[in-house]
Amino acid sequence: MRVIISAGGTGGHIYPALAIIDKIKDMEPQSEFLYIGTHNRMEKDIVPDKGIPFKTIEVYGLDRKHIFKNIKTLNCFFKAYKQCLHIIREFKPDIVIGVGGYVTAPLLYAAHKLKVKTYIHEQNSVPGASNKFLARFVDGIGVSFKSSLEYFPKKKTTYTGNPCSESAFKAEPILKTELGLSANKKLVLIVMGSLGAYRVNKYLSTIIGQFEHKDYEVLFVTGKNGYEEFTSKKIPHNVKIVPYINGLTRVMKRTDLIVSRAGASTLSEIISLGIPSILIPSPYVPNNHQYKNALDLVKCGSALMIQEKDLVDNILVEEIDKLINDEIALKNMHKKLKEQMISNSASLIYKEIRKLIDRK
Repeated sequence: MRVIISAGGTGGHIYPALAIIDKIKDMEPQSEFLYIGTHNRMEKDIVPDKGIPFKTIEVYGLDRKHIFKNIKTLNCFFKAYKQCLHIIREFKPDIVIGVGGYVTAPLLYAAHKLKVKTYIHEQNSVPGASNKFLARFVDGIGVSFKSSLEYFPKKKTTYTGNPCSESAFKAEPILKTELGLSANKKLVLIVMGSLGAYRVNKYLSTIIGQFEHKDYEVLFVTGKNGYEEFTSKKIPHNVKIVPYINGLTRVMKRTDLIVSRAGASTLSEIISLGIPSILIPSPYVPNNHQYKNALDLVKCGSALMIQEKDLVDNILVEEIDKLINDEIALKNMHKKLKEQMISNSASLIYKEIRKLIDRK
């Protein structure tokens, strides 16, 4: 299989794209790939490090606040579209795949014009602008949330889950003792992404002492930008603070309760692993999509949500205490998550892609 794949801007798009690549490699080891990314976002560092052939195009998202900036955006789109036509003709892919981010729009539109098979995947509960635009042109669509089905044409849309969930399901659990934690105490994991969340970290720095004398342990991953805040503070003996953990999924498999953002990839792992959660969605993302992602889980009883603006007094400690000590609530959440779980998401996506290629 010859594949051009594109996703950009955030790990929430890039890592699902890499999971799809890994699954295709598993199923068809002789496959060849070309990854198209932006010239100035994180994929330009992540993807080449994986040994995947990588090309960049200059493209920008629409600016809703400064309308005149969109003249440059549209000019870049058409220039990137022409560049993508050339790339597709040269590479001769069997399929072109978009996994989110505005970088995918000119590429998938060019593939459509050249009558090359196309597939997009939407990770969030509410689709981004690029996937909304592309939905009418592509041959197949996969979604991570059932609620997303209403946004896309029914005949070509499949509920696949998020491809990151499959690798999470297969991850080997870590020994808690490797992290300096007790093997027999409940674990609360607090993590807000690789860089952390400034507002949440500031709040936690004021209430971290409230975890003293709890009968559970807390592992707080501050993010690389937030660790310094805690180096001069007195930390309770049952709280461990680290800036970053490599292989976080392995820790999640030993976690009894997670407090996290509500990015699509994170939620896919939470669902796959059946971890009860308290979600603090980021309010700084397009279309408030993390709030809407979290709402999907809250509505079916598989998570709790605290909005960042409501982080006052001891609300987080109180909610953690209440939930971690309520075995019935934890079991109910776990059961509800299992009902939503798709453990073979990447495999389902591969099958959809293969069907499109094989279709005459």
